[in-house]
Amino acid sequence: MNSSLKPVGILGTGKYVPEKVLTNFELEQMVDTNDEWIVTRTGIRERRIASAEQASSDLAYEASKIALKNAGVTPEEIDLIIVATVTPDMAFPSTACILQDKLGAKKAAAFDLSAACSGFIYSLANAANFIATGTYKYALVVGAECLSKITDYTDRNTCILFGDGAGAVVLGEVPEGRGFKSFELGADGTGGPLLNVAAGGSRCPASPQSLEGKQHFIFMAGSEVFKFAVRIMGSAAEEALRKAGIDKSEVDLLVPHQANIRIIQSALQKLNLSEDKCMINLDKYGNVSAGSIPIALAEAAESGRVKEGDCLVLVGFGGGLTWGASVLVWGK
Repeated sequence: MNSSLKPVGILGTGKYVPEKVLTNFELEQMVDTNDEWIVTRTGIRERRIASAEQASSDLAYEASKIALKNAGVTPEEIDLIIVATVTPDMAFPSTACILQDKLGAKKAAAFDLSAACSGFIYSLANAANFIATGTYKYALVVGAECLSKITDYTDRNTCILFGDGAGAVVLGEVPEGRGFKSFELGADGTGGPLLNVAAGGSRCPASPQSLEGKQHFIFMAGSEVFKFAVRIMGSAAEEALRKAGIDKSEVDLLVPHQANIRIIQSALQKLNLSEDKCMINLDKYGNVSAGSIPIALAEAAESGRVKEGDCLVLVGFGGGLTWGASVLVWGK
């Protein structure tokens, strides 16, 4: 970042996952699959499922309360709220506006950001720049998803992957030498058809035909997305490190998007990192899209996996196709 800009970092983290657990053994009763196959191919053992009454803003609210408390910042002090999600409560108002009301963050500007599983990194980049330039003092960035609401539980290729949850961080000015050192964002719109929810927008409004065709559920061309992810996760992280002027050997913890254990392992190999330098929790939560990285980051902070001065790399990929990575030196 430009040296004339304020150093921006994470002041507090928080996470929330629904109480209901959906295990691989339960999925065996729903579709033609089994626990061994799911664990071997993905690393996922269970995922959390929101109740019928819960929406993304509800999960975001719980995670945000914890992040604000850990940051020592009140809702009234927040200047900006960004919610990364592909499962907003509704088309509009934004989930961020609903969250603003729930929190009582009366002076905060609020908007949603849609970049699928890369959405949290995209949102961090936006919020960090607002603070670095002095436009705002504090920002709340949330990744929140209710993917179970758009998952077809008769499709064994997708229903094993996705879960619900939210992670939140509070951003603000930090001491020199701490905070975000670089961001690497990218997109390849030609890959849009590989991972999407086709209906429900202006291209294909809801209709009896779209419902019958199950076009309101997640579609994923698994093998093509896998190949893209294996290629992009490591290269995006490498580019973020290059921009930050930091060597791979200086990385203390990789916090990747929790989509598939084999994709994470390929990124570790490319970065020459051992698995003990990686935050992995997809076995408990599955793929929570924009919620994956902030949930993993909050768990890392809670468990003492990160300490003052540690160098973290956050990296993810998602529908769009999109990707994002950031290098962060921990401390406030």
